[in-house]
Amino acid sequence: MRESLRKKIISVCDQKIAAKGANVGVSFYAFFANKNDDPELLMEAAEWWILINKLDHFEKAIKIKELVQQGA
Repeated sequence: MRESLRKKIISVCDQKIAAKGANVGVSFYAFFANKNDDPELLMEAAEWWILINKLDHFEKAIKIKELVQQGA
């Protein structure tokens, strides 16, 4: 996963956790605008989320942040 996506995921997770608490859930769509302006980056996130890590549609933001920080 490219570094810019890692940073974006961590930042969004931090924002969601700060706003809604430790149990807040996210999907990989949380890291993108409502328009598909970077399909390659979206597919990179989807591949990491669905194919590589076999995650459910919604996961705890804390879990996602930890996975990204670990380089999973």
